[in-house]
Amino acid sequence: MLAVDDDPQVLRAVRRDLRTAYGDRYRVLGASSAADALKILDSLDERGHDPALFLVDQRMPDVTGVEFLLEAVSRFPDARRVLLTAYAETDAAITAINRVRLDYYLLKPWDPPHERLFPVLDDLLSDWLATYRPAYDGIIVAGHLVSPGTHAVRDFFTRNGQPFRFLNVERDPEALTLLADRPDAALPLVRFPDGRLLAAPADADLAEALGLATTASRPHYECVIVGAGPAGLAAGVYAASEGLSTLMLDARAPGGQAGTSSLIENYLGFPSGLSGGDLTRRATIQAARFGAEILHPVEVVSLTRDDPAKVLTLADGTEISAETVLLATGVAYNRLEAPGAERFEGAGLYYGAATTESSACISQHVFIIGGANSAGQAAVHFAKYAARVTILVRAASLDASMSRYLVDEIGRTPNIEVRVRTTVVRLDGGEHLERITLHDAATGQDSEVPARFMFTFIGARPHTAWLAGVVERDDHGFVLTGSDLISNGGELPAEWSLERAPYPLETSVPGVFAAGDVRAHSIKRVASGVGEGAMAVSLIHRYRSLG
Repeated sequence: MLAVDDDPQVLRAVRRDLRTAYGDRYRVLGASSAADALKILDSLDERGHDPALFLVDQRMPDVTGVEFLLEAVSRFPDARRVLLTAYAETDAAITAINRVRLDYYLLKPWDPPHERLFPVLDDLLSDWLATYRPAYDGIIVAGHLVSPGTHAVRDFFTRNGQPFRFLNVERDPEALTLLADRPDAALPLVRFPDGRLLAAPADADLAEALGLATTASRPHYECVIVGAGPAGLAAGVYAASEGLSTLMLDARAPGGQAGTSSLIENYLGFPSGLSGGDLTRRATIQAARFGAEILHPVEVVSLTRDDPAKVLTLADGTEISAETVLLATGVAYNRLEAPGAERFEGAGLYYGAATTESSACISQHVFIIGGANSAGQAAVHFAKYAARVTILVRAASLDASMSRYLVDEIGRTPNIEVRVRTTVVRLDGGEHLERITLHDAATGQDSEVPARFMFTFIGARPHTAWLAGVVERDDHGFVLTGSDLISNGGELPAEWSLERAPYPLETSVPGVFAAGDVRAHSIKRVASGVGEGAMAVSLIHRYRSLG
């Protein structure tokens, strides 16, 4: 941890507080000038040491804090950045956020540190530790760089925050050494630190190997939440914090679509933005801290009524009963309807951000299909790795469906181009995607272009087939709630068993609620999902007390 301040008294205070709280885990260094601080960074670089945090004064002679951070983060881009100032300089904070992706802006004095300093640094250091990758001797995945099986395994580890090292069997000699132990094994091959080898493992195999909880600790809960995206995680935090026995189930990993986002920049309270992975990790820890059980990968296959209880059946046949249920299963991106799409899924064609593939896209031409925020965030993310990113959008512009800040950022990024009124009509290749055919609606012409990586964000479909015949849905499969259930002159659904009308987020089954993207007419935003998850818990309390 490196503190930089030209005021000796302030520097002593900073180092004292940092050593008090973090001296047992981090080496705390100080510098009274930017020049001295850069010499320290040179020394750290030579020794192969990685700083976790820069705590830098903005108002220093000759070099400002922002100017120093520009140099520091070019050497150590993963270190967290905090700017100190004795003045409430909003302009300086905004400049720092834009230029160096500042993590926090702290006013002097920060007394008492246990309230104003340590909670901030605890969060930042937790984020840094979650992404820090020292010399690694852990899980190894060996497989083809572009293949459905390899993608599925890498994506599982990434979504679950599990570090691993990937070996390309087509290029890496170490991969060939590993394969020599199992020459006939199906790929990908996964080796764990204890020597276990898994060939072409399914999610359940990986979950068992990692020791993930997939079995509930009790047969009945006061609240069971199906889906652990933003809505489900928010509900888990609030339900558990208010004392309800709470179980959260997710078919893949916590986070949902939002968990794969490279950077969410318009979420309240995070002016520098945060990744979907960071948001998911924080929320998961928070829910578990309050006592919520989180099981994944666990798939729910049916919901039945045993009034007043509800019974959820899992894919392995296990049954769990609940006093109340919250459906927060979210949505999945629509499949691309073009010849070749199904063939190349996971082998060049990906649904969603698939940040797992970022390193594979270095110096490549990446295509993004879609015009909403998720597509824009993905384009900006992949532009950091790819030589060129092309956004393909059916509409005449991005303005109608994408937030202004993303449209502006895309316009400022030189290696991103936008092709409007353009659709993909065919995919071709051998073992992996090699070419796509584009249709230009303005000219009516088709053109074939080389393509190895394509990510699609075209509409969404809900995960609700398992609810058919139990919970009312609209024509697209989204769950109907509240007033949306009263569709014919104010009459309640035939299966509704209470005299009162359904609560705002309540489904056609009393005590079963829906929140987030899976709910009909919901706003498809992370903040909206979080708000609905919190609101659902208050309605669950009302249901439990009033019926």
